[in-house]
Amino acid sequence: MATVSIKFRTSSRAGEKGSLYYLVIHERKSSQVRSGYRLYPWEWDSGRGEVTCPAGTGEERKVYLNSLQSALRDDLKRLISIISRFKHLGNPYTAADVIRVFRAPETGLLFASFAYEIVAQLKEMGKSRTSETYAAAVNSFMRFRKGRDVPLDEIDFDLMVSYGAYLSESGVCRNAVSFYMRNLRAIYNRAVDKELTVQRFPFKHVYTGIGKTVKRAVPIEVIRRIRDLDLSGHPAMDYARDLFMFSFYTRGMSFVDIAFLKKKDLRDGTLSYRRRKTNRRLLIKWEKPMQELIDKYDTSSTPYLMPIIKVPGEDERGQYLNEAHRVNRNLKKIGKLLGLEIPLTTYVARHGWASIAWSKNIPVSTISEAMGHDSENTTRIYLASLDTSVVDKANSLILRSL
Repeated sequence: MATVSIKFRTSSRAGEKGSLYYLVIHERKSSQVRSGYRLYPWEWDSGRGEVTCPAGTGEERKVYLNSLQSALRDDLKRLISIISRFKHLGNPYTAADVIRVFRAPETGLLFASFAYEIVAQLKEMGKSRTSETYAAAVNSFMRFRKGRDVPLDEIDFDLMVSYGAYLSESGVCRNAVSFYMRNLRAIYNRAVDKELTVQRFPFKHVYTGIGKTVKRAVPIEVIRRIRDLDLSGHPAMDYARDLFMFSFYTRGMSFVDIAFLKKKDLRDGTLSYRRRKTNRRLLIKWEKPMQELIDKYDTSSTPYLMPIIKVPGEDERGQYLNEAHRVNRNLKKIGKLLGLEIPLTTYVARHGWASIAWSKNIPVSTISEAMGHDSENTTRIYLASLDTSVVDKANSLILRSL
């Protein structure tokens, strides 16, 4: 069970008043909160953890110190009561959870503060992907709030409708709106589960669905133009183009999988890797264009096949994310040079490969297997947003045969 104590922090200036704070320890982790009370070092008994009145203390000061000791006892009782309630509920909790509930009656438990603590906890647990998606959603919400946090009890339908309108007016697509809303809802529901706020269903009437994916595929002619573009004077763009083409050559391999490919994954003319998203093992025949890209870069100091993670063992996920942003930024520049109507990103290589395979009458089941999808339904969602020119041509042939 968690323990609670009162601690005294001396002032950096000798003879000045210090401050009192409450310390909660649970499962070897601690959290603290200021009491708001101050007194002199000689008015605090650290051994007994309580206020003391030294000889010679004036009557007026004694009254204050006695009332202060009473207030401290009341706060301790409330903290112990909060801990007992958590224990009775039987749900996991942290010392920080106790402090949040303790502060709530005075300041209102703040939504973003709670959310960022959840993000930190998820990161500590190794759930990096979830922590990153939560952080992205909260960051977006805080931009809408212009940096001002909001009490959990004020998260309601009107606020979330206003946030949704803000996103739409900012040009955010519906699927991105849904992404932010679903993640904020998950965070809010965590607070409800911890009984830190009452369920008000603030997301009940905002968009949290998944709409049809915007077309992100390009035909084989555009892939050739990307491959043949002279970028000798732009090394950063050339590097981004190489990673795009490597993704295309390897059946639309996702950027995260490329980043973590190791040299040992390439054996006897076959590249073997496990998709991080689905954990499926995929085998790819090694082709000449793939080797030509590998040969361009010196990765002798790392176990990785591509030069994305340059310092092994040092925040590798952070390195991958930074490179992904940089590569996509340069790919968009390439897209503008070519006059493409859609933003060029690493996803376009994946969608493009699927689209081109489909245009060559390769069965959906084969495309699904090649891309490492969990099911053909996932592949059909991809294909639903791709180039429909093949279907249009087929329809023309049928009509002409009438």
